[in-house]
Formats: sequence, C-alpha cells, structure tokens
Amino acid sequence: MFQTLKEWFWLERFWLPPKMKWSDLDDHNGLVFAKPSHLYMTIPCAFLLLIIRYFFEKFVATPLAKTFGIKETVQKIIPNAILENFFNHSTRHPSQADIYGLAKKCHLTERQVERWFRRRRIQDKPSRMKKFQEACWRFAFYLVLNIAGAAFLYDKPWAYDLWEVWNGYPRQPLLPSQYWYYTLEMSFYFSLLFSLSSDVKRKDFLAHVIHHLAAISLMSFSWCANYIRSGTLVMFVHDVADIWLESAKMFSYAGWNQTCNCLFFIFSLLFFVSRFIVFPFWILYCTLVIPMHYLKPFFSYVFLNLQLVLLQALHLYWGYFILKMLRRCIFTKEVQDVRSEDEDEEEEEEEKEEEASKSKERDSLKNGLGANRHLVPNGQHGR
Repeated sequence: MFQTLKEWFWLERFWLPPKMKWSDLDDHNGLVFAKPSHLYMTIPCAFLLLIIRYFFEKFVATPLAKTFGIKETVQKIIPNAILENFFNHSTRHPSQADIYGLAKKCHLTERQVERWFRRRRIQDKPSRMKKFQEACWRFAFYLVLNIAGAAFLYDKPWAYDLWEVWNGYPRQPLLPSQYWYYTLEMSFYFSLLFSLSSDVKRKDFLAHVIHHLAAISLMSFSWCANYIRSGTLVMFVHDVADIWLESAKMFSYAGWNQTCNCLFFIFSLLFFVSRFIVFPFWILYCTLVIPMHYLKPFFSYVFLNLQLVLLQALHLYWGYFILKMLRRCIFTKEVQDVRSEDEDEEEEEEEKEEEASKSKERDSLKNGLGANRHLVPNGQHGR
C-alpha cells in the first residue's frame, strides 16, 4: 500500500508539465538535477544549527548583551508548595476569595499571597537577556543569508531578466550555489520550528507556526518541481528586510530607543517595498504570468501559486502589526513589539504594584504602623 501511495504521490502529472517525465531530469553529461533526496540533508543541518545557536547565544550574544548593560535578572520567591500547586493547576491570577482562602491555609497575610503570585508570574516571563539572545541569533543568521543570497544571485541572468527564470524549464541543471542556498534556508526554518517551544512566545505564535510550515512546504515543493530559480528569488526578497527587524529588537532590549526607531523605520520601508511591491508585482508576475508564455497550466503551477498567495496573506497580517508599531513609534517615540504588548504591559504593571507595595510598607513602618496598618509597639520595628 505504501508503495502504491508513493507511486501516486510522485506521478509526473502532479509535478511536471505535460509530456514531461522524471527520466528527462536524470543526471547526464556532468549535469546534475534537483532530487527530493537532496533535501534529507536539511534535517541534520537544522540540528547542527541548534547546537551552533546554543554556543552562539552563550559565547557571543550573552557577552554582547552585557556590553549593552542587559543583565540576567531572576525574581526570587519564597517556595510555598500550596501556592505553587494552586498556581500550576488552578490559575495564575487568583480572585480575592482565592487569596483569602490561600492566606488562611498558608498562615500568611493576603498582601503576602498577592505579592507571591505577582512575583511568581514575573518569574515565568522571558527576561530581556533571553529576548536579546534570540534576536541576536536571528540577526546573525539573516546576515549570513543576505550575504549568501547576494553572492549566489549577483551573476545569475534570471536575477535581472525574469524571462530567464523559465527559459528551458524544467530541464534546468542544479548549481552548487543553489543547493547550498536552499540547504541553509530550509535548515534555518526547520531549526526555528524545532525551537518554537523554548523560544519567547508571542500573540502571533500560531502565525509563526503557519509561516514556518508554509516556508518549508514552499521551498520543498519548489525544489522537487525544479522551481529553483524562482525559489531563490523568493527567498532573497523575504530575507532582505528581516535583518533590520532583528537589529531593531536588539537595540530595543538594550534601551537604545533612538537607534531602535531608526532601524525599525528602515525595516518598515524595506518590508513594505519587498512584500507589497516587489513580491506581488515582480515575483507573482514571474510565477503567474510569464510561465503561460512557455507552458500550459498544470497542477504544480497552480499549487505553487496558491502557496505564494498564502504567503502574501501572511504579509498582510504582519503588515497590520507593523503599522500598529509604526503608529506607536511616531506618537510615543518608542518601538514596542505589539505582538507581546499585553504581556509586557502586565509585567510593567506588576512591577509598579510591587514597588508601590514596598513603598507603602516603608511609609507604614516610619509612621509606627505594621504592614497590616496596625500600630507597632515602640522598639519592635525591626523584629
């Protein structure tokens, strides 16, 4: 049954233009053609990237973060089994009735229980150091991808003449630069997919999963159907803006707001130009219109363009977030990632409450009152 399914999946009519066969893409006369088996290498390379990322974050990103003044802060709390069990199995935000009951069980004041839950929530939030490390790794790898893409494409005729993308299709031999460009790009997205569970979670977590899966699916399909020339153009157009976003994040976490704002404006400009001008009017034109001058419509042509349209829909989704961030940047002079704004604002509010609570206790002690606003006998303030 598996063999039957495999044969059906790889039928020529799903992948190749009419009258073309897989045998037409066999290696011959020193020419090598793309094969699905070439993609097996991307999985071990993805795990290799995870190992490289670990050492990069430890020995490059962390010292760089400390240079910027970012410190690894740990919110210490007093262990309490009852409160910890309630936090893990009931709710992170107990009601006033819950706080009253927990205070009775633990022989604590209600304020102490509130403070414990506040500190416990802060403890679970990713630190600035963690966010900086992730942004730094992505910045470094996008820099590598941009350099690699420019090096691989600068002398290719289809980078300047879109008609060359389809000249001779599908009998287009594979170049070593194309192989390594695809391997780097796919391995990187596989590594991002594997690390989603440990990375900082944001409100668009599901969109990230869809984006990574769509990117891997699109690259895999374009490889197997030999749409490699158009695939390299798609990858380069998408990578060119991302490096500026990650650099803006790094300076945002470091507190360099003016530098962050400048970098974010550059990213926004490149994002909207690449995703809303170059991609639809250059890339989609190349994949939708130009092939019809060489070929009749066939299944893989339709499927390829459906994936590209899905990708454009994701561009609209992220474009909405970028516009919100631009508005915030213009009116507040500070860039904040709106995908996590709720969590960040909650954390800031909790920290303010913590400071207010400590200040109130200090004022109460100065005035001869305890934390519960009762009089403290003379000479017992420090007990």
